[in-house]
Amino acid sequence: MSLAHALLTSLLEKSSSGYDLARRFDKSIGFFWRATHQQIYRELARMEQAGWISSEAAPDGGRTRKKLYSVKPAGRRELKRWAREPAPMVELRDELMVRLRADAVVGPLGLEAEIERRAALHIEKLAAYRAIEARDFPEGSELSREARIQHLILKTGIMYEASWAAWSREALAVLRETAGD
Repeated sequence: MSLAHALLTSLLEKSSSGYDLARRFDKSIGFFWRATHQQIYRELARMEQAGWISSEAAPDGGRTRKKLYSVKPAGRRELKRWAREPAPMVELRDELMVRLRADAVVGPLGLEAEIERRAALHIEKLAAYRAIEARDFPEGSELSREARIQHLILKTGIMYEASWAAWSREALAVLRETAGD
């Protein structure tokens, strides 16, 4: 996925200034696609050059150079073209897994503290996702197609964090149980 396509999606949801877009991005798409504010501004300039988006001085811009960005028909066509392409599978590349292999070969390396640290981070993010779910998708409420899809995306994050928390508990149990082997 390119950052441009993530930004096109976000701008189609709501035309925004670069600053507002970056803040919204951090609170939504940013959960599964990271970008710095600098990267976002650079990409907006490229997208405008490509004719995918346009900008105009924001009504509340005052003396600043604040721009309001919106998607042009060419940007909508590009997003549709990209969305139809096969998406590559994300390959797991996690240094901790290599460290665990080393632990299996060399003997106890004291990885429990790192696994506990990571578990805490996953549990924290899981709690944040569940809070968003309770706030935005109350049980029993009628949801639009857009909201149902957004909920589905959030559920992916919930399952991901829950599985890492469960894996961490299992890994700690195995490491502690086999420490004396």
